[in-house]
Amino acid sequence: MSTRPALVLIGDSIRNGYCQHVVRELADEVAVFAPAQNGGNSRNVLAHLDEWILKQQPDLVHVNCGLHDLKRAFGEAPEVPLEVYRGHVRQILERLGSGLQGTVVWATTTPVDQELHHRNKAFDRFEADVEAYNEAASREAEALGIPINDLFAVIEAEGKNRLLTQDGVHFTEEGSQILGRAVAAWMRQYLEH
Repeated sequence: MSTRPALVLIGDSIRNGYCQHVVRELADEVAVFAPAQNGGNSRNVLAHLDEWILKQQPDLVHVNCGLHDLKRAFGEAPEVPLEVYRGHVRQILERLGSGLQGTVVWATTTPVDQELHHRNKAFDRFEADVEAYNEAASREAEALGIPINDLFAVIEAEGKNRLLTQDGVHFTEEGSQILGRAVAAWMRQYLEH
């Protein structure tokens, strides 16, 4: 049985991309768990909170959802409307806050290139939606005193155009490494307390 603190990473395919880098960065410090399946939208994360997080009672949780919420069939509304998403994020964070002894960190949704995405995917994601959904989620996190790891800002600062792949949403290996280092650095702050 490990005596290392336990970290749970929840997110979508972007988390799948950076997870191995977080594991490598924190290998000697933390036992990292991430569900095999993509976290998907906020409805799905909410539905799996017990299974993925609460049953384990980890010391740290790094959670994000958003890219699946804001995706749109061409010409249609988002899969999960903004106000519904806001409510889901509040429910996720409230349940984690009341059900865990550990620390919860919210991560912002990463940027997209909407033109590349439109050309190469069967649905749209718009940068304005990413920003609106991030703002809504960040307000909920701030209201509950949950720290925010701004992965959107990390990618913007490093240059999203060079780090995004041709689908306009996923990241190159370098992009995933940058995100993994950023997540690990955030988690280390809480390990030191």
